[in-house]
Amino acid sequence: QVQLVESGGGLVQPGGSLRLSCAASGSIFSIYNMGWYRQAPGKQRELVAGITSGGITNYADSVKGRFTISRDNANNMMYLQMNNLKPEDTAVYYCNFYVQQIRLLTWGQGTQVTVSS
Repeated sequence: QVQLVESGGGLVQPGGSLRLSCAASGSIFSIYNMGWYRQAPGKQRELVAGITSGGITNYADSVKGRFTISRDNANNMMYLQMNNLKPEDTAVYYCNFYVQQIRLLTWGQGTQVTVSS
């Protein structure tokens, strides 16, 4: 079984940047399609960005051009570089498998991102 631990969140001003990290252990990380998700208060969890085992990326329209997902298979790590952050980006961010049906996933603690002036 795989374990995923998110880190790197914090408080940042609008227009600022953060880089989130996801550390994977307990499985063969390199073969999985992975993604970053987020959940804001009162909203459903949503996919922010996905990356396949082959490195193909996909982004939600709301973050396209601002966020970059990447992975380092040699170190079992995944990242989300977030630039030009907006208050609407405020949410708890999670890493997990990149799948069609997210209700099949289980979730860790996530990392809080707060964008505020």
